[in-house]
Amino acid sequence: MAFNIQNFREAMQYDGQRPNLFRVTMPTKGAIFNGTDLSLFAKATSIPGATLGTIIVPYFGREVKMAGNRTFPEWTITVINDETFAVRSQFENWMDHINSHASNTRKAGSGQGAYTNTAKVEQFSKSGPSTAITAVYSFHNIFPTDLSEITLDWGDNDVVEEYTVTFAYDYWIRGSLNQSSGYGKQATAITTKTGSISS
Repeated sequence: MAFNIQNFREAMQYDGQRPNLFRVTMPTKGAIFNGTDLSLFAKATSIPGATLGTIIVPYFGREVKMAGNRTFPEWTITVINDETFAVRSQFENWMDHINSHASNTRKAGSGQGAYTNTAKVEQFSKSGPSTAITAVYSFHNIFPTDLSEITLDWGDNDVVEEYTVTFAYDYWIRGSLNQSSGYGKQATAITTKTGSISS
C-alpha cells in the first residue's frame, strides 16, 4: 500500500480519543455508599480488557483449540483524597457492610442486591461531555474487594494523597449511545467518515 498521509488524516479526523477525558460514576446505594463525589475525585482508571478462555482437545498428537468461556478481571480506580475523606469513608462503610472489622459479620439487610452496584466509565469528545460521550462502559454487580493503604511521610511536600480501590464484578457491557444510561449525559450526533453516532 502506498504511503498517503492524507488517508491517515481522514481516518483520524477527530484527532484520536484522549485518555484524560473521562468520568467514573457510581450511583448512591442507600446507606451503604454515597457516590455523589466520586466523579470529582476518581482521577485514573482503565477501559476493561476482554479475555476468552481456550479449550485444548488433543487429537492424534495435535492440539485442537476451541473457544471457551469469558472471564472478567478485577477493575481498579485511583481516587484523590480530600481532607474530609469524603469518598474513602464511603468505601470503608461499603466494605464494613459486607464484612465488619470487629465482629466478622455482615450488616443485617446487606444481601447481594444491597451491596452490589453498577459503575460506569464515560469517555468524552474534546468538545466536552455536554456535546458528546464517545463510549460508555458499565460494570454490573460490582463491589469493592481491596481498599489500598495511604502512605504518610513527613518528607512528602506539595502532593495530595491518593489511593486505589479494586472491584470484583460479574460482567461489563459497552453501552449503546442511543439508549438511556439512567444517569449521566447522553451523546449527541457525531458524524464520521463511515456513519454517525447519535443520541
